[in-house]
Order: sequence, then structure tokens, then C-alpha cells
Amino acid sequence: MAVIAVITAVLGYQVSKSAPHSAASPSHSLGSERRSGLGAADGVVPDGVTVFDDAIPAVTRLDTDLLKALRRAATAASAEGVEFYVNSGWRSPEYQQQLFRKAVAEYGSEEEAARWVATTATSPHVSGDAVDIGRSDATAWLSQHGAGYGLCRIYRNEPWHYELRTDAITDGCPRMYADPTQDPRMHQ
Repeated sequence: MAVIAVITAVLGYQVSKSAPHSAASPSHSLGSERRSGLGAADGVVPDGVTVFDDAIPAVTRLDTDLLKALRRAATAASAEGVEFYVNSGWRSPEYQQQLFRKAVAEYGSEEEAARWVATTATSPHVSGDAVDIGRSDATAWLSQHGAGYGLCRIYRNEPWHYELRTDAITDGCPRMYADPTQDPRMHQ
């Protein structure tokens, strides 16, 4: 639970009281982002955004193939009553930098912050290659069915973070990294 408390403090994530073992999801209390001048154009996501919201840059600026895969999976999941809400998708470099600075302030060092937030240079969110899906029913559905759409969870410590791995459709998702510090892409 200490990890969840840190996620809450750094990224504005909260755990649903109705599902004590659910994945963290954004609270969308984006007051600090709004005060700093960041908004939807930077990838800040308001409440209730789904993978089908074409007016939200955090969704529309995702990699085209990732977005297509998300929408195919979301359509299939909807038949089971599961909806894919986007907590974070594409982010501007400024937004990513702000998240990283907050993590450094919380953890006390860049090395420790890197377990939760990538730098602007390495974040797959900045390139539109990652999405954070909200609500535990959606992440549970993706954990079970995502590989069939090429959607893979990448980090064990981030059950909401998904990226496109097209080989997963035939080979299954690759082994997860414990956290981003174990991901070779983060050491560029």
C-alpha cells in the first residue's frame, strides 16, 4: 500500500475504495497541472475519456496502430460490459517533464523517481507509444485478452500501462520488467 500512496502523491492516482485490490487509477484532480498552464493540448486527460474520444489529444496523438488495437480490444470488451477509460496517453514533453520533476521531489532522486516516471527523452508516452488504462475491470480484461490484440502490460509495478507488441498476437506478451529501470529503452 506504500507504493500506492507514493503513486497517489506523485501522479494523482487513487485506489478505488470499492475494489481494495484494484489497480491505481488517476483521480483527475489536475489542479496543479492547470495552475502550471498545462491542459488537454499537453495530454492532460479529463474524467471519463475513452479510447473512442476523438477530441482529446492524449487519445488522438497515440500511435495509429496502438489506437486501432485499443479500439478493437475495447469493442470486444464492451460485449462483456467493460469500458476502456484512458487515464493517460500521449503527453507533451512539458507535461512529461512536470511529472518527472514531481517524482524526483517525492522520491528524493532521479534514480528512484525513474522507477515510476520516465524522462522526456525516454517516455513512450511522449512518442504516443503507451497508454494508461483506468479501472480495474479494464486492466483485468487486458491482462487476460490483450495479447490477442498486441496489447501488452510492460511493467509489473504499473498494471495500467500498456504498449503495442504486434508479435504478442502469435507469441504472447514478452516477460514484464519489474519497473521502468529494468527496461533497456530507459537507458538511452
